[in-house]
Amino acid sequence: MTKAELVSAIADKAGLNKAQAREALDAFIASVSHSLRAGQEVRLVGFGSFVPVKRAAGLARNPKTGEAVRRPAQTTCRFRVGDGLKGVLNG
Repeated sequence: MTKAELVSAIADKAGLNKAQAREALDAFIASVSHSLRAGQEVRLVGFGSFVPVKRAAGLARNPKTGEAVRRPAQTTCRFRVGDGLKGVLNG
């Protein structure tokens, strides 16, 4: 599903026009991004959690050449699936 398809689905299910649905989705993405950048976990009960994770610097390999490359330290995000979503996926 693309962002445009998600906007259409939100508009249909929530009874909004596409512009309102796009604004809502953009606000959601901005809010989650801001919280993760501040180091806070975002929990959506029944759906899952977005968790900021710090990765230490290290060595990686270029898969094409096999050459070792330095990887800088960075913060990334992981998603933990909640029980409600697990039930939908496996039920």
